[in-house]
Amino acid sequence: MGVSGALLAIDAGNSKTDVVLAGPDGAVLGAARGGGFQPARAGVRQAVDGLAALVERAAAAAAGAAPAADPATAAAAASPPYVAHVSACLANCDLPVEEELLTAEIAARGWGRTVAVANDTFALLRAGLPDGGEPVGVAVVCGAGINCAGLGPGGRTARFPAIGRLSGDWGGGACLAEEALWSAARAADGRGGPSELARALPAHFGLDGMPALIEALHLGRVAAERRHELVPVLFAVAAAGDAVARALVTRQAEEVVAMAAVALERLGLLGAGVPVVLGGGVLAARHPLLHEQVVALLAGRAPRAVPVVVTAPPVLGAALLALDRAGALAAAYARLRAHYGDA
Repeated sequence: MGVSGALLAIDAGNSKTDVVLAGPDGAVLGAARGGGFQPARAGVRQAVDGLAALVERAAAAAAGAAPAADPATAAAAASPPYVAHVSACLANCDLPVEEELLTAEIAARGWGRTVAVANDTFALLRAGLPDGGEPVGVAVVCGAGINCAGLGPGGRTARFPAIGRLSGDWGGGACLAEEALWSAARAADGRGGPSELARALPAHFGLDGMPALIEALHLGRVAAERRHELVPVLFAVAAAGDAVARALVTRQAEEVVAMAAVALERLGLLGAGVPVVLGGGVLAARHPLLHEQVVALLAGRAPRAVPVVVTAPPVLGAALLALDRAGALAAAYARLRAHYGDA
């Protein structure tokens, strides 16, 4: 099912993956969404197998055909679409060796004449940068985790390993949920200062206190995957004035700005009027307390930087990168952005 001349854009995050086939004119021809991308857990080949099933679904949508009910059957029965270029922005593609392995595996599938693989933070960055001209700026993504990437003059890049505490990271939804639980447990048993979190977190699950929530999480009666639900609770408690919750939000703002400032400094852009793109579920929600602190702290570290919040799906950035590679006209960028409601 060939779609020669089209562009294939992939944004694979920790929790979900979007695949889009677009024309060189910016028209979205087909799309598919699936689960998260975890090559470190599943293995590179199996993780890319998951992408292959989504590529087949997107190609089927582009052709106006219904894909097979079983993605594995669809992937095995149909030849992969042949496109001009594959732009794959992938979570858990943090180290050069991971980028090399994933590029080789995707290239081996024969989906396109050329393949470019990058960390998914570059998709967010591209979505927040103007179309046309040299791309220069920094992006911080704060979703389930936290990462930062930047582009400077001449194509120079600034990146972080972003593999958790091992590489010095703090923040993102998973971290904030854990910190909120830790603080609430200590508030409940007296080891820490008092906090409304000790009541609000268990109440979210219909439980009467932290001992009940600790037991429910430990024994699996509340699934571990549901911990992310506690992040909005944390922000609500912080907005109501709770000192412990506010301290966590402040630390998150400090971490976001620290990453952005370091990336800007590495690129020689700390004093430049360039975009600092903010995205991912935590930052895109624009919680007033967090957003206002990020803007204020950023102004102190990089006074001329321009904060830009991106709420469009990150696959937009992957598709824009593909248009860049194709040398697309301005109308193509406008058409693609309009499809995603991005001005």
